[in-house]
Amino acid sequence: MTDVIAQGSAPAAVGATKHATKVAAKRDELARAALRTLSELGYARTSLREIAANSEYSHGVLHYYFADRLELIAHCVHLYKSECIASYDDVLRADDDAESLRTRFAERLAATMEHDLATHKLWYDLRSQAMFETALIDDVRAIDGELEDMIRRVVARYAELAGAVPLLDSAGTYAALDGPFERAVRRRVRGDDRAATDLTAQVHALLGVLVVRPD
Repeated sequence: MTDVIAQGSAPAAVGATKHATKVAAKRDELARAALRTLSELGYARTSLREIAANSEYSHGVLHYYFADRLELIAHCVHLYKSECIASYDDVLRADDDAESLRTRFAERLAATMEHDLATHKLWYDLRSQAMFETALIDDVRAIDGELEDMIRRVVARYAELAGAVPLLDSAGTYAALDGPFERAVRRRVRGDDRAATDLTAQVHALLGVLVVRPD
């Protein structure tokens, strides 16, 4: 009897898994469609209706997959940041040397800032809003944690290649590099053409002082 129940429930389980996969894919699709409007208008001025008016999807469809704009906005930024973090996977290479990694990472941060400026602007907007919107806290904390871990891996590898150790813990290292990155975003938003060049130089210099050689 138990075997019969198990066999009968298997198709249902497979069907539920397929449905969940389709729902997740649709949520990602809607989030990517909404990202342009969010990046242009920012958190405060964006509603589900505004997103619907600037995309091919109706307000009803958006509301079916997301409870409210907070959930959609958080999903948009989390999706992008996850993809952004994944884009740094090739920064670490097995046959690397310290200086090559240092240069490549500094250049990659600047290129990412330049290429995805609108989304980075939205991320910092959302992170600030999390101090006032409790519904955003968990998502922002999760994204911050992923970014911190990515930075930690790079700096730890650079320290290893340089025969050194990180000067700060992972939170301090993340803060040290996130500050110049956010400032570069703000400068570029204002039209400063030197923001990326300066960020590259700053990150390159920072990596040199964020590790110390043991006595």
